[in-house]
Amino acid sequence: MSTQPVHRGTTGDSRVPRTIGGVSAALRGGRRAQFFAELHEARQGPELDAVLNAWWGRAMLDADPDRDRVRAAAEAGALPTTTLDDVLRRRQEHGVR
Repeated sequence: MSTQPVHRGTTGDSRVPRTIGGVSAALRGGRRAQFFAELHEARQGPELDAVLNAWWGRAMLDADPDRDRVRAAAEAGALPTTTLDDVLRRRQEHGVR
């Protein structure tokens, strides 16, 4: 199964640049310190890339303008829900296996 972005945009139209500076600027609170701690321990190459990619995803969530509203709705139990059957039906309608 794959995921689709909620907000469509071009690859170059990201809220958070996939750079160390971009990620660190977008992270909230103590998460920035955690990011730098992992970054300082990572070796150059695939290990460093993995740290940057994982934290870029977290930074994208932190930078989401709807983040606080969605979190509040989740905590209040007010997020819209769907059944697996509905998800599978919609995937079929869109030609996704």
